[in-house]
Parts: sequence; C-alpha cells; structure tokens
Amino acid sequence: MAAGVAGIAIAIWLNWRLGVTAAALVAIADTIYRSKTTAFVPAAARVSSAQRRTRRRLAMLRMNGYVTLNARPIPGSDQVIDHLVIGPAGVLAVDSERWDRRLPVRLAVGGQLYHGPFSQRHRLEHARWEAAQAARLLSDATKLEIDVRPVMVIYGPKIPWKVIGLLGVDVLSGSRLRKYLRRQLRARRPKRLDEQQIRVIQEAAEQVLPPGADLTGGGS
Repeated sequence: MAAGVAGIAIAIWLNWRLGVTAAALVAIADTIYRSKTTAFVPAAARVSSAQRRTRRRLAMLRMNGYVTLNARPIPGSDQVIDHLVIGPAGVLAVDSERWDRRLPVRLAVGGQLYHGPFSQRHRLEHARWEAAQAARLLSDATKLEIDVRPVMVIYGPKIPWKVIGLLGVDVLSGSRLRKYLRRQLRARRPKRLDEQQIRVIQEAAEQVLPPGADLTGGGS
C-alpha cells in the first residue's frame, strides 16, 4: 500500500520512471521491516483454527472416557500428529484440515479425493503414515498390538457425505466428529477399550510422543 502511494505521488510530480523506482524501493524496505518485526513461529508450535475447533470438540468427550494428546511431534521426523485420541472406541490419529470453502470437495474415479482441481492424495497418504507411526511406537512401548485409525476432519467447504474411507483414512466434516466417534463405539462394542487399557496406552503415548519432542533427532 505504501509502495503504491509513494509511486503514484512521485509519478505525478516528476515522471513515471522515478515513480516505478520509488515504489520498488519502498516495497523492498517494507519487506525488510516486516521480516524483522514478525516473530518466527516454528511449524510444530502453530495451532491452526481447524486444530482449535477439533480440540474443543474432543474436550467435550472427556466425560465419556476419551483422552486427547494434541500436537504431538513424531520422533525422528518434522511431522506432528494433530490429535491422538484414546478412548472406548479405540485409538485414532486425527488430522485437522481447513480448506477454502469456495472450492468444492469431490471424489474422482478410483476413490481419489479432490479439493477443487487439486488432488489430496498426498494428504491422505500423510494421515495414514502418521497413524502407522503412532501404532508402531505404541505397540513397541506396550508390547501389545495397538491399532491406530487414521481420520481426516475437514472444515470450510461442504462435505457431500457423512463418512467415507479413502486409502484407509476416514474422511468427514469436522462438525460430524462426535457423531463419528459414537458410531465407532457402537461398531466396536465387543472390543471396547476399558479404563485400564486406556490408561496403559495413554501412559505409553506420553512417553513415546512427548510434547516438544526433538523434531530432528531420534525419539526417547
């Protein structure tokens, strides 16, 4: 804005060449100023609006026996699990996504997920990878076979389905998360986790996925 005003003013009083030069100089100065005055926040420490909304929804499930570990870095990588949910319905790695509401969400041939013209296969594969890492770490720590279900919740555009499985990932609107967990609980009726199992898995998760873990080195 400042660059444009300076350019216009000088162009009027002198000539357009000086105006363009002045605008460029002001733009450079503004960029340098912003880079020095804007605090750097590591990606692992940022909490998106989508993550905050999911946190609020999951917090309401505490009375139902659910425990949530938010923003847990995966040791040995620079990736972060948005929400690791442990409760009667099992263990889930939930990825919170906020997409442009102006672009439609649709399925293509072969179960491909698109947001507008952009394929989201990489996001699905990433969500599945995060869940696999959590399952490996928890299984090693507990000496039990812990299955972690990958889930992607989306905010912004309208999702034209309730829940759909794509590449092994359950995809749904963030507004349906609590209903989804209730449905998972009904489906898991014979194999629900009890309080002791939830506590064991939680304690293991706190050890292998601690908050603020070293993102570049190995895990503890």
